[in-house]
Amino acid sequence: MEQRSISTKYLLKRFYPYFKPYWHILVFDLLCASLTSACDLVLPLMVRHITNTVTSSPADLTIEMVVKITVLYIALRIVDVAANYYMQNTGHVMGARIETDMRSDLFEKFQELSYRYYSDNKTGQLISRITTDLFDIAEFAHHCPEEYFIAAVKIVVAFCVLIRVNVLLTLLLFALIPMMIYFAMKFRVKMRSAFKWQRSELGEINSNVEDSLLGIRVSKSFANEDIEEERFEKGNSRFLTTKKVSYKNMAGFRSVTRLFDGLMYISIVFFGSLALIRGHINAGDFVAYLMYTGVLLESVRRVVEFTEQFQKGITGIERFIEVMDTEIEIEDSPEAVDMPESVEGEIEFRDVSFSYIEKTYEEPGEESESSGNENVLSHINLKIASGENVAIVGPSGSGKTTFCNLIPRFYDVSGGAVLIDGRDIREYKVRSLRGRIGMMQQDVYLFSDTVAGNIGYGRPGASMDEIIEAAKLAGADEFIRDLPEGYYTYVGERGAKLSGGQKQRISIARVFLKNPPILILDEATSALDNESEHYVQKSLSELAKGRTTITIAHRLSTVKGADRIIVLTDDGIAEEGTHNELMEKGGIYASMHSFT
Repeated sequence: MEQRSISTKYLLKRFYPYFKPYWHILVFDLLCASLTSACDLVLPLMVRHITNTVTSSPADLTIEMVVKITVLYIALRIVDVAANYYMQNTGHVMGARIETDMRSDLFEKFQELSYRYYSDNKTGQLISRITTDLFDIAEFAHHCPEEYFIAAVKIVVAFCVLIRVNVLLTLLLFALIPMMIYFAMKFRVKMRSAFKWQRSELGEINSNVEDSLLGIRVSKSFANEDIEEERFEKGNSRFLTTKKVSYKNMAGFRSVTRLFDGLMYISIVFFGSLALIRGHINAGDFVAYLMYTGVLLESVRRVVEFTEQFQKGITGIERFIEVMDTEIEIEDSPEAVDMPESVEGEIEFRDVSFSYIEKTYEEPGEESESSGNENVLSHINLKIASGENVAIVGPSGSGKTTFCNLIPRFYDVSGGAVLIDGRDIREYKVRSLRGRIGMMQQDVYLFSDTVAGNIGYGRPGASMDEIIEAAKLAGADEFIRDLPEGYYTYVGERGAKLSGGQKQRISIARVFLKNPPILILDEATSALDNESEHYVQKSLSELAKGRTTITIAHRLSTVKGADRIIVLTDDGIAEEGTHNELMEKGGIYASMHSFT
């Protein structure tokens, strides 16, 4: 995905709606934040009063006065503890709720994005956006309003008190603060860029680790662990480089704040001492001034140093917005309707062309489109009758899988139309369209669940009896019952505990349970051994009965019994007919068959 520079104002505007449902929590949180400032703001006044009393009239400093001041401070400290507890508890929960809402929206967006998006983006990067980024946004959501509000209260109160003590000293102090903020903020842009780079590299590490762990059997079988370690170390080193850049900018950032801290303190001590010597202020005022200066500088320092957390949060929001602003390629039209339950299953490709068009995105709300590859399919015209079993064969890269992916609208045609029962599939709602189509692919995906859970995925809410019946139809019931816990056996990640044939038959049972009128088999047996293929082919034959079936196959022996065989090449449909007809013709199909 292209990197975009989005203004902080725009990002905060997009983030605001997530705050809105919790405004009452935020208001009370800010009220508590102001209460926690009370002790810091009142203590210098107490010390000032005691110092002035003891220097001007020592006899007036009584035990009763000290006790009253102490009791008042203890009461303020109790309020401070209670308010701080609310902020740490409920305030953090508010941030967690915002994080949860954003994660739900992001995951929903992931579900809506097309195949193309997942082809262009690494899984590790996407996981980073839904975990690390959102955690930093949660911290930002809670701490940002608090930190700025507390700082504002302390700065305003401190200014009001200090200006009454000594105008010149206060103006000097407040003249240095903008300079401190200016030089510190010069590092802000660099920090934001560094944090975004750091997030990207962390996503790359996640992707590399995921890729390596999922392919651990391959790397071990080739004894290539050292190659995997070397690849990981390269990514790990790049991540270290981003951390170095981040810490370099952070060091400059904090050094500036410490430098101006020292300048402000020494200025107040020097000029305040001169004012004390000349009698322009008394001892109590000088002590209070130093204490308020400390409160003021701590507030400014916390705001400036919070820039680190602020930038992490803003970076997270930016990466969140990048995903949320990604165009959903396959959408229901406003006039789309549900596909009827009683689908006959007639499929027609009417002058269909397709190409993978690449799109790039620039400013929010704007997009530019660049030319993509040449057509994968060009002017395809084909009609498949209801209940017909059609096989698609042809050389690699001729568009067989793309042809099938157009039927459930995993991609939209670039030209022409795909029709089911005489109606353009774009007139149907995508969910109902895909609900009438069953797909079997070479790379079977089983979820980290039980056998029953994976079969039941075909029709959520199905009873156990229905799941078992589907397994029987798929020829899977017998081996499932032999598993350690039968239907409740955990299959492992991606079905790692099962053989290829077992996984295929469970996926067939899943489609049996779905019971779709249209069936697409995309090289469903090409990765199986002969024995497993025999059992799976038998199950697929049962599954195909009474359904419109499209089969993609490299093994031509598996499609001999098809009602019709379509030979697809780069130039479109080159031949069609039964196995015998095409063999007699002696064309492309016969030539392909001679090599099997």
